Amino acid sequence: METRSTIPNSIPAADARSHYFRFHLPHLHLGSVFGDDWFSLKAEAFARFFGTPIFLVAQTLAVAVWIGVNATGLTRFDVYPFILLNLAFSLQAAYAAPLILLAQTRQADRDKAHAEADAQHREALALAGEQRQALAAQQTNQLLELLQQNTKLTELVRELSQRIETLTIEMHSKVVRGGSIL
Repeated sequence: METRSTIPNSIPAADARSHYFRFHLPHLHLGSVFGDDWFSLKAEAFARFFGTPIFLVAQTLAVAVWIGVNATGLTRFDVYPFILLNLAFSLQAAYAAPLILLAQTRQADRDKAHAEADAQHREALALAGEQRQALAAQQTNQLLELLQQNTKLTELVRELSQRIETLTIEMHSKVVRGGSIL
């Protein structure tokens, strides 16, 4: 059984994405600076992993085991002052810095495109609001004109009713006196 989420106007979820992100569509041509190939995406994911608590805890445990194994004498592949460990950290830093910069650059490009699309969306909302206000003012003016016409018509009906009443009274008095109407 397939379930599809919908937005309030019953637009299917697939169309909802294009509906909500229609201001982002003009920026889809902005490919990332380093491309969208497999290597770029994996490099960015790896760079993002550098800042996670999982990476920091795992690296701390690996360094503790490395130092512990070498300091206790279980093995002696990197004795104090741990030159090989320093080399590993240097190598890691040499690769981590460009990867982190790559991830930051790609994210900055995405943020810039989203900010521009959001600004366009806010402008479109402001324009729509101004149009609604202008339409409301126009409708208010039309309503006031209709009210004035209604008031004039009501006054005219009142005047005509008074004239009819006056004529009816005159005719009644003439008919009662026995006079002719004409």
